[in-house]
Amino acid sequence: MRIGIAGITGRMGGLLAEEVAAVGATLAGGIGHGSGTALLPDIAALAAISDVVIDFTHASAAAGHAAALAAAGTGWVLGTSGLSAADEAAVAEAARHIPVVYAANFSPGVCLVLALAERMAAALPADAYDAEILEMHHRQKVDAPSGTAIALGRAVAAGRGVALEAVGVRARDGHVGARPPGAIGFAALRGGQVVGEHTLLFAGATEHIALTHRAFDRRAFANGAVRAALWLAGRAPELYGMNAVLGLD
Repeated sequence: MRIGIAGITGRMGGLLAEEVAAVGATLAGGIGHGSGTALLPDIAALAAISDVVIDFTHASAAAGHAAALAAAGTGWVLGTSGLSAADEAAVAEAARHIPVVYAANFSPGVCLVLALAERMAAALPADAYDAEILEMHHRQKVDAPSGTAIALGRAVAAGRGVALEAVGVRARDGHVGARPPGAIGFAALRGGQVVGEHTLLFAGATEHIALTHRAFDRRAFANGAVRAALWLAGRAPELYGMNAVLGLD
């Protein structure tokens, strides 16, 4: 398999290139800032020589990448966070033409945490257990809450049969009043070089239950993304998640 990397000059890009080599696949090339023998001029050029492109770039590039990859018939593993509703619509449209794995987090551990979060939310009544999500990342991260935190919120909302948009609370400042019943709260911390920490807390009057995942090495994400790329071989056009890759669906 020929795997291209969008964002190959970034922190994740180097790890992805190493993981591609480790599994015996071919590194087709990449796009990114700077110069290098593996760099292509744009996403269309990369798509033309790749079977699958792994994309950890910026939300602003998502719609353009979706169109270029769909036009080339090239599979897409998308790990960019902070996508808008319009960006996600573009991803869904691309998945009508090409196979796409889109995930907030490619760590197998996080995927299991998301599955547990939905089951816990279904078992713990919203009127008795307040759901709060706390995440911390390195100081360079540009979006908040993180994509994984939002995925946790969606898992809790799905378990409770509600829409996250209707119950999510992303900011508290000043005199905000009592906590709304059934709310799913978010808090984001930024500092140092934390790879990623996420805690889902169900706070009841008589007990607290916390579900925590800590990432210590970005290689966990790179390994999962390459695993997803290999899994896409021969797949029909569709929008897949990491649960499908891991056999959890």
